[in-house]
Amino acid sequence: MKINIITGGSRGLGRSMALHLADKGQDSIITYHANKSAADDVVKAILAKGRKAVALQLDVSKSATFSAFAAEVKKVLSAHWQRETFDHLVNNAGTGASQTVEQTSEDVFDEMLNEHVKGPYFLTQKLLPMMADGGRIINVSSGLARFSFPSRAPYAIMKGAIEVFTRYLAKELGARGITANTIAPGAIATDFGGGNTRDNPQMRTMLSGQTALGRVGEADDIGALTAAMLSDDFRWVNGQRIEASGGFML
Repeated sequence: MKINIITGGSRGLGRSMALHLADKGQDSIITYHANKSAADDVVKAILAKGRKAVALQLDVSKSATFSAFAAEVKKVLSAHWQRETFDHLVNNAGTGASQTVEQTSEDVFDEMLNEHVKGPYFLTQKLLPMMADGGRIINVSSGLARFSFPSRAPYAIMKGAIEVFTRYLAKELGARGITANTIAPGAIATDFGGGNTRDNPQMRTMLSGQTALGRVGEADDIGALTAAMLSDDFRWVNGQRIEASGGFML
């Protein structure tokens, strides 16, 4: 039985990941930023599938809280699983930003840096002592690290950094049998970025027209991929970037 830690697990991609992993017989500790009710609903859905789950509050932009969060994870593992270790970490949580290079304020830049680079870096560092040998790390990037859309620079360059970080994790943790890979979603119909991909028909049509499979992605497309990557079938994939975009801008 495997135990996952999924940041941003109360909604969108993280929610779908946790539910798909439950279907594969895996348990999860999910984090939420502010919406405890939504996180509790995910826990209930996982329990209904016959698996265990716990929701913990975490702001991934505040690295000073990570030691306390790690201590809480240790308590939860002992209380709910009678274990001292977990198996998989998915660094998924984060928000978007839409500003051109000329418009970008230092506050927005720092927010993106803290959420998407500093947060995953130091959260992973704090949790690694509790990760079981042979574990898995998945960092969530973006298709925007490959193709460029105007006004996405402050978000996209952070995702480029997380892809480099992933390769270094794979190299440094190989001796423990821990793999690290990146998932890079394309346009996904969730509430991310204000829900424009989900709610704007013109945007959906434009994005679908540039996608080989002829539609935008859904959260379950990424949830299913994550569950597959955290199975034994992916044991020999390491240090890789896997784009899940339906063939966008090929």
